[in-house]
Amino acid sequence: MPYSFEGKIRFSEVGEDGRLTLPGILNYFQDCSTFQSEEKGQGIKAVQGRGRVWVLSFWQIVVNRFPAMAEAVKTSTWPYDFRAFMGSRNFTMETAAGEPLAWANSIWSYIDMENGAPARLREEDLNGFELEPKLQMDYAPRKIAVPADCEKKESFTIQKHHLDTNHHVNNVQYISMAAEYLPENFRIREMRAEYKKQVFLGDSLYPEVSLTDGQATVVLRNEGAEVCTIIQFIEEKK
Repeated sequence: MPYSFEGKIRFSEVGEDGRLTLPGILNYFQDCSTFQSEEKGQGIKAVQGRGRVWVLSFWQIVVNRFPAMAEAVKTSTWPYDFRAFMGSRNFTMETAAGEPLAWANSIWSYIDMENGAPARLREEDLNGFELEPKLQMDYAPRKIAVPADCEKKESFTIQKHHLDTNHHVNNVQYISMAAEYLPENFRIREMRAEYKKQVFLGDSLYPEVSLTDGQATVVLRNEGAEVCTIIQFIEEKK
């Protein structure tokens, strides 16, 4: 059975237009999966106690409508696949009346905290979780190509507020960073993010941006020019 929680969009979560932002939606999704894991006895402390951590590898989110401040919403999640060292999970957000607002696919990697390598899932890692049918949506490829026409932007340094309990940059923070390079009045319909390398406090990121008709791609590289994250935004058709 999917896990759900209900709430209202807070003033602290909206943008200049009075509506929940894309990072805001992702935070609802991230919180939802965390709540479910805690309820199932597979929360952060339990997983870290086994020397493991779940790290996000891929997001695909489709937005039908950004909810307004004080609007009541219901957020849901469920895992639909576990294999080797990976888990796959769907998310939905809808209004109290059942109007679909946003939906998503995500892929997670199970990592050994000591050596940073993928760790094979064991029975104890999956206790309490029940697989549900895969959400009916158009699933985009996990891999995102680096565009050839990227423009380099000014680098910046990772600060404490970018970090989460895993002591690296939180996945939603990358989305907020990348959104800064979107053109004015770019209305997001879909977003994909591929996470390739973890980034830590004091590291520098070097953005590269490609803008085409209806699409924006932001590549974030580290000091060694390695790709850390690729984020692709697709604009709503006008």
